Amino acid sequence: MSTGDFSGTMPLSDHQRIDQSSLGRWLQEHLPRFDGLSRIEQFRGGQSNPTFLLTAESGAQYVLRKKPGGALLPSAHAVDREFRVISALHGSVVPVARPLCLCTDERVIGTIFYVMEYVSGRNLWDATLPGMAAPERAALYDEMNRAMVALHTLDYVAAGLADYGKPGNYFARQIARWSGQYRSSETERIESMERLLTWLPANVPAAEETALVHGDYRLDNLIFQAHSPRMLAIVDWELSTLGHPLADFSYHVMLWRLPAGEGGGLQGLDLRSLGIPTEPEYIAAYCARTGRPAIEPGVWEFCMAYNLFRIACIQQGIMKRALEGTAASRHAREAGGKARATADFAWQQVEQHLGG
Repeated sequence: MSTGDFSGTMPLSDHQRIDQSSLGRWLQEHLPRFDGLSRIEQFRGGQSNPTFLLTAESGAQYVLRKKPGGALLPSAHAVDREFRVISALHGSVVPVARPLCLCTDERVIGTIFYVMEYVSGRNLWDATLPGMAAPERAALYDEMNRAMVALHTLDYVAAGLADYGKPGNYFARQIARWSGQYRSSETERIESMERLLTWLPANVPAAEETALVHGDYRLDNLIFQAHSPRMLAIVDWELSTLGHPLADFSYHVMLWRLPAGEGGGLQGLDLRSLGIPTEPEYIAAYCARTGRPAIEPGVWEFCMAYNLFRIACIQQGIMKRALEGTAASRHAREAGGKARATADFAWQQVEQHLGG
């Protein structure tokens, strides 16, 4: 499947229909200088909160994020939290799209939603960055590293986000939360998940740290300037909270562990010739920028297993919504079907690097 299957926009699918008249009236009342809604298109990418491109009569464009329809897991799809965090971050060292308005009245389009500025730039999906020269790739990876450090070193208290999550005990709380969501969306028994559900809470690292974390920091959630490596916006803040920065960073670095090709990762590639840093080099750059000492191997490998477990839980949730007909993406069933393979890979990492 090509990245074109996930990039760009498409007409609204049948189960993502929006009352254009109702939305248009609300926007005219709440969005300054909005002159009428001409067109709604759905972004192809994403599996969780449906995202839409709105075009006004004037040609101005906006982005709308809403909850999916149907029965939802507790605390999932909190678009109001997304709106809060990008409102706090706009104008800071962390690049985000400008937030515009939040609607909590479900009568308008059936769910709560928010609207933000449309950021015009490059949205990249292939981690190998095909068609670029090695120095261009190196600059983009360095910018990804820099922006993540900006997020993790931000004074979240000064930004008004002191109560955006619970400081401390992050891994234990997250494992419990995702375990509960997995059980709520379980459609079949997966043996490797059963092992992870037991092993992870029994092996949580002792050291505690707290930072503002994105939760889904990956290439396709980043928008870069058209002709430079400068990042314009980090998008999709649904999973953001106060948490352990290494959980967030290791999720991003999983890219180096995943197989190239269909796996979408960097494993097995000649990174030197591509201009892409190796996993140790990328970790060293992060540590140097944050001023932290080298990360203990046992802690790092736990983080890797934890994040693969979390992805498997998300994929299982997608499968549940696909079976119920409420998933946002037309590729949802395929994505949800990967839960077993992801869980198997996670347990392989535990056995390979930590001896089970």
